[in-house]
Amino acid sequence: MIEMLALSSIVKSMKTSTTLKIDTLAKEMKNSGKDVVLFTAGEPDFATPEMIKTAAKSAIDSNFTKYTNSNGIQELRAGIARKLQRDNGLAYTPDQIVVSNGGKQALFNAFGAILEAGDEVIVITPAWVSYIPQIEMWKGKVVLLNTYPENGYLPDEKSLEQVVSSRTKAILINSPNNPTGAVYPKETLQMIANFAKKQDFYVVTDEIYEKLSYDLPHISIASFGGMIDRTIIINGFSKSHAMTGWRIGYSASPQSITKEISKIQSHTTSNANSIAQMAALKALDVDTSYMVESFRERRDLTVDLLSKAGFKFFKPQGTFYVMINVKEFLSGESTEEFCLNLMKETGVATIPADDFYAPGFIRISFSTSKLEIEDGIQRMKSYLMGR
Repeated sequence: MIEMLALSSIVKSMKTSTTLKIDTLAKEMKNSGKDVVLFTAGEPDFATPEMIKTAAKSAIDSNFTKYTNSNGIQELRAGIARKLQRDNGLAYTPDQIVVSNGGKQALFNAFGAILEAGDEVIVITPAWVSYIPQIEMWKGKVVLLNTYPENGYLPDEKSLEQVVSSRTKAILINSPNNPTGAVYPKETLQMIANFAKKQDFYVVTDEIYEKLSYDLPHISIASFGGMIDRTIIINGFSKSHAMTGWRIGYSASPQSITKEISKIQSHTTSNANSIAQMAALKALDVDTSYMVESFRERRDLTVDLLSKAGFKFFKPQGTFYVMINVKEFLSGESTEEFCLNLMKETGVATIPADDFYAPGFIRISFSTSKLEIEDGIQRMKSYLMGR
């Protein structure tokens, strides 16, 4: 028998996503006929708008099924540049846009374009599960900057000063934030911008939840003076247009970085799906404000029900997530075990926030019907208050 050769130590050290593990288990239970309330979804529950689907069908009928420019079709990149000017006040050319296979690939490309082995990236926690593995795949070093609900999950200058070093290459920000729902106000963004310029590092800004901001206007940090030349914007159509499965994201960056991103993509996936690109082009002209208003209503309902039930939580200002403190309910179990027990006993599926660097918290998504929200929270209350 041939002895197994060594595998990648980088990949072997990665933890499998608990989010996907629990979501998969919950969906298997539901598909088997069990009564399950899914508070796990990281995607809108709306159907992709008809105009977008029609554009995709037209692309198929017209045989738009060949390779495209690996950066994306010119029309879509030009449309994204117009969107950035219109919505964010940012002047980009189509040559500074790379259309990728979802926001995940756009992030992966961005880290690859700027990182040398050992370069440090400041990651503000709680943080989405894929940020840290992606940085580590490019042999970057992650430096955590912890934030807390009592401070609105906002970083401050003192905390930044404690984590920055001569090896800092970038800071990663995500507003509106997954998993907390925090939206960074202008003052916080200005502080980060000033610090980045003073210490001379890049800002990678994940703005995928841009449209889902309820209480504060979304502001891109690239719009502050001197920042467009040191910022990489990551965005896409998944959350704003209910297009998660279409896998269309993009980056906008200085030309020198765009060239490196383009190299990486040309040697990995080449272009994003040609049909999905035509769908995204149409999406730029589709109004999805009805989705935002629905999520706002569901946010308000969720907050009201959680308050009346006596839960400790952070009121989200954006996204479709709520972080709940369940430390008082843990009886020698991990947060993951708590979520598995909750799902087994009540049929309510939630996500443990340990992978988000927030142990003792769970994340629920209100990207489901109001009836499910009411039912799920009542089940949680009955179960937890009776423990």
